[in-house]
Amino acid sequence: MKGGGRRWLVLVYRVPTEPTRLRAAVWRRIKGLGAIYLQNSVAALPRTVASERAMRVLRKEIIDMDGTAHLLGTDVLAGEADVVAAFNTVRNDEYEEIIDRCQDFLAQVDKEYVAEHFTYAELEENDEDLTKLKNWFEKVRTRDVLSASGRAETAAALERCEQVLEDYAARVYLEEGESR
Repeated sequence: MKGGGRRWLVLVYRVPTEPTRLRAAVWRRIKGLGAIYLQNSVAALPRTVASERAMRVLRKEIIDMDGTAHLLGTDVLAGEADVVAAFNTVRNDEYEEIIDRCQDFLAQVDKEYVAEHFTYAELEENDEDLTKLKNWFEKVRTRDVLSASGRAETAAALERCEQVLEDYAARVYLEEGESR
């Protein structure tokens, strides 16, 4: 095999122009899989058993929309570093968005301290928010098969959120008259 020996899946497709919701649905699915666009209607994804299964399902859905779709398994003969960089850039953008939301989370907990809202309801709401962030991170981490550089920083940001929530929970227990 040429390049780094990595195999890729390439989906070349065309979806009817109307209704536009079909194009939007395909775009959302491709984004959800973590694929990158090499150009319009040409998406690439590192080949794994799971990604192949998902791309085959998507190909069938596109055909069922009266579109056309071809799924190719390929090596990158030249320019693989550019494809890998594009893939990792998308993952790092997702990681950066999670970090931004972690900062929002920390600001929200800080706001609870300032307002002296130390209730179980507030604790539960913040816990749900952190759970959503962790689930989102897990989805991105699962798509991050090429180990983008932003993963460690994002994991650290989530650990910080978890620690801040633990401290907040301790304060809620104290205010509610409970001990650990």
